[in-house]
Amino acid sequence: MDIVNAVYYDHFLNPRNSGYVEGANGIGKWGDPGCGDFIVVSIRIEKDVIEDIKFMSNGCSASIASTSLMTELAKGKSVEEALRITGEMIDEAIGGLPDDRKHCSILGEKALKAAINDYLSDGS
Repeated sequence: MDIVNAVYYDHFLNPRNSGYVEGANGIGKWGDPGCGDFIVVSIRIEKDVIEDIKFMSNGCSASIASTSLMTELAKGKSVEEALRITGEMIDEAIGGLPDDRKHCSILGEKALKAAINDYLSDGS
């Protein structure tokens, strides 16, 4: 099944929040050895709010698009709200990924949660 929706293509061709956050206070890494996709999420949290978030990806178009969308869902949210973001929410917001690409939305969720946990483990 081909992915043919405007939201998906827009996030793949024009990824939001790509790169690395200067002064990041949380870093999360997550990969899928089965397909080789790997995501790094950097965040800066101030007063319990994700003020900045960026990602780097070595992966397919679905992992880039869904992680880009995840950063938009998380930016400006409290830590508690961001921890509630799921792969299903990302998948729904992007318009639905084919079954063989559903795992890509989970990569973004896991990398985000790893970054938040990194922030929280520093005693912040």
